[in-house]
Amino acid sequence: MAGKRAALKAIDWLAFAERVPPNQRAMFNNLKTRSDAIGAKLSSLPEKPVTIDWSFYKTNVARAGMVAEFESKFSSLTIPEPKDTATAAINAQEAEANKAAVAYVEASKARIGQYEKELEKFQNMIPFDQMTIDDLNDTFPETKLDKEKHPYWPHKPIAEL
Repeated sequence: MAGKRAALKAIDWLAFAERVPPNQRAMFNNLKTRSDAIGAKLSSLPEKPVTIDWSFYKTNVARAGMVAEFESKFSSLTIPEPKDTATAAINAQEAEANKAAVAYVEASKARIGQYEKELEKFQNMIPFDQMTIDDLNDTFPETKLDKEKHPYWPHKPIAEL
């Protein structure tokens, strides 16, 4: 490890499993198994690497100056941590998805209101077996025949039949 242990986010596997469709359950189980194996291996590693005993190598290596050179190069070695370039894009995508979800919910609520009005209209109308043609045309104006515009049967353009 590079001196400090990276903070890992805890994954709520139960909530994740609820959203997995049945046909992808095997892939989900493989992902969880692999994630658990990687997490176990990561937690088994020490937080700081084992220190090198340079004095042992200075006494056992025959070539003079070689260990001192390695020690100086090793102490000057710095391993850069990767920069986070994806989080901003992911957060922007998440915000955009949240806006789309809110808009969808609002549109759905509006549709539900329209459907409830339509349902109320159907529940309060006269039963079909008791309706006259005039009642039917009043309740459903699209069924009214336009005999003035189309005087011959079927009183509608053929394209609308």
